[in-house]
Amino acid sequence: MRKLLALLMLLVAVPVTADEGTPLVVLISLDGMRHDYPAREGLDAFHRVLREGGGADRLTPVYTSNTFPGHVAMATGTYPDVNGIVDNTFIDRGKGRYHMSADADWLLAEPLWIASTRQGIPTATYFWVGSETPWRGQEPMFRMAPFDGRRPESEKVRQMLEWLALPEGERPRLIMSYFAGGDHVAHDFGPTSDKVQEQLLTQDQALGELLQGVDRLGLWPRLTLILVSDHGMTPMGDYVDLGARLERAGIQADVVGSSVAHVHLADPGQAEAAMQALAGIPGTRVLSGAKAQPLRLAPPSRMGDVVVLADPPFTFSRPGGWQRYAMATLRLFGWNFGGHGYAPDLPDMGGIFLAMGRGVPPGSSFGTVHQVQVAPTVAALLAIAPPLQSEGGVVPGLRIPQTEAPLE
Repeated sequence: MRKLLALLMLLVAVPVTADEGTPLVVLISLDGMRHDYPAREGLDAFHRVLREGGGADRLTPVYTSNTFPGHVAMATGTYPDVNGIVDNTFIDRGKGRYHMSADADWLLAEPLWIASTRQGIPTATYFWVGSETPWRGQEPMFRMAPFDGRRPESEKVRQMLEWLALPEGERPRLIMSYFAGGDHVAHDFGPTSDKVQEQLLTQDQALGELLQGVDRLGLWPRLTLILVSDHGMTPMGDYVDLGARLERAGIQADVVGSSVAHVHLADPGQAEAAMQALAGIPGTRVLSGAKAQPLRLAPPSRMGDVVVLADPPFTFSRPGGWQRYAMATLRLFGWNFGGHGYAPDLPDMGGIFLAMGRGVPPGSSFGTVHQVQVAPTVAALLAIAPPLQSEGGVVPGLRIPQTEAPLE
């Protein structure tokens, strides 16, 4: 209680100016925040970030453009075929089935919160995908877990400001947090629904509270705020039943994925027959696992024997039970659902990259940024080396002092 009261006193105090010292980075991901959402009317906090800092035209996701692959790509600076997080659900031939697991051991590449901790940077994570358990015996100084989707963004902001208010030496210099964005409501009501706008207003309010808190703490001379997202959103809902087609052809298989389906065959020798059974479906493309490798979808142990790619509005998954029939009925009457996971170059799959504070001149424009650039950019701002398997470069347009270039 005393700690909370002290924080509240600090937040209502007269603004102070922090000396430029060791750099701080706050990285926040907003789930399903499409590249064009921040420019919508009424989002005053997002508009402030764009005005006093800048943004990219779009943040290009990895393939598959879903929540877990996107977050891990941004944290590791590399693609699913290296970091191992193929989709929200996938199969590893040796390890078994993965479904939005909290177990960090599924990550095959070093994440940013471990790279920073390894290099002596105090770090905090708040629900970032993959951060809920130690990775190879290592963990950040502060970690909020387990994930709770009902927790409001206002609580996350309160905790982040509490961390930032800690004395020098105790304060985390890197904070990584997850916000709900517009994902859930866009799935249920479509990406252009008024419900999405209502949700974005709640996200904007929380962001505004964070900006005002940093104002009061006087940390902008040394703090860079970066806002990103895991994917965009597009109309979706036309179901394609791959499993039924394979069953009619007498082929046993486990089909995993919504927009990219990995078909794991009981008999890999039936790959050609499976491809023939799945050929010719409108809005889809069928590849062998080997031919899909250049797309960097998965490491060999997690790649399907056959891979089927969908274009919107087609999907390979749908809810079970009564929701399945409700979705099909609503689609007949023109109901608009939202989805993602599709090819990264589709405009609607583009996410956001916004930045404000230290190293970000007002009115900055970053062009097109890729998710694998996020981790090395954060590392450069902190003057450390990027995660070990990182492949991306630093986002052009940021002003990072040469004396604070990342270590070799």
